[in-house]
Amino acid sequence: MSLENTISEAIKDAMRAKDKVALDALRAVKSQILLLKTEAKGAEVSEEQETAILQRMIKQRKDSFDQFTAQGRNDLAEVEEAQSKVIEKFLPQQLSAEELESAMKEIIAQTGATSAKDLGKVMGLASKSLAGKSDGKSISEMAKKLLS
Repeated sequence: MSLENTISEAIKDAMRAKDKVALDALRAVKSQILLLKTEAKGAEVSEEQETAILQRMIKQRKDSFDQFTAQGRNDLAEVEEAQSKVIEKFLPQQLSAEELESAMKEIIAQTGATSAKDLGKVMGLASKSLAGKSDGKSISEMAKKLLS
């Protein structure tokens, strides 16, 4: 089942459960998928593109959460956090810290990187091979830690 169909079913479930937070988050995801399909002009939307949309939406909500928390708006921060958790359910299984470290060590060995100067090469390959399995911030932090 495609992500769009899965989201549509989840929207129906959220409506039945009268879960406003989940409904808002799922409608936003469906909207982004439809926008992507419109931009693709009939071309098939890949799983990587769908994953990128989900990751971008989660990142936006986490950034909003941080801003609302800093401003003392916990009511709005809670909504952003809840929506983020709803969207995360549709992402592929994320790598644990140990799995990410292991994968990054392999990538560093493949690129022959030895210092922080080689961070660009490592990040380029890591971003492609770990797309959807870990967010860019975690990948970057692990690469810096291993190359320092």
